[in-house]
Order: sequence, then structure tokens, then C-alpha cells
Amino acid sequence: MKTASLTQELTFDDKRPAIQILLETETSKEIRIIFKKGQVMKKHHTPFPIVVEVFKGKIDFGLETETKHLEAGNLIALAGSVPHDLTAIEDSIVRLSLSKQDKLERVKNIETA
Repeated sequence: MKTASLTQELTFDDKRPAIQILLETETSKEIRIIFKKGQVMKKHHTPFPIVVEVFKGKIDFGLETETKHLEAGNLIALAGSVPHDLTAIEDSIVRLSLSKQDKLERVKNIETA
């Protein structure tokens, strides 16, 4: 059994979203991304499917043809290779579920603005 918390030991980064792996299972990696209002993860895509949950706050989740306005409790699932970006409308905590085959370093290296 493994446990983790989305709300403990929160450290905001003034320059870019703070990204941390919370736990790793046999099939996935659970990542916490802490955004300060206005922080952006520029357009990128993943090699594997993902699930994004807004745990706290509000995020604009940009896709090729539309922007989804996500708030606490909302989830979105994407297939691999779908370009997307994230913009924090307010301070936010986001949970990202990655494939076990994906790498945390890839997420940390996404350009921010």
C-alpha cells in the first residue's frame, strides 16, 4: 500500500508551476502540479494517455479548437499526442495521472511562461 497527499507540504514557485511525483503504482505515476495564478504550461503533448484533475482552483485547459474551463472537481482525459496547454486562472492544485512508461522529467521540462 502507498499513500500520498495532494494538500500537504505545498510549496509554490514564483517562477513556474511546482511539479512533484506523489506516488508511483504498477501502472501509473501520480503527479501534483501547483500553479500560482497566471502561471502557464505552454502547448505540449504526451506520448501516452493522461488524466488531469483540478483538485483546487481553476485552470484553462487549451486544446487545438477550444479551451475547457476546469475548476475543482473537474477531470479531463486525453489520448497521447493531443496538443494542450494549461493556464492557472487562480492558485491551483492539479493532479496528473501519467502512464508508468512516461517520465517525470518530460513534464518538468515543459516550457512555462
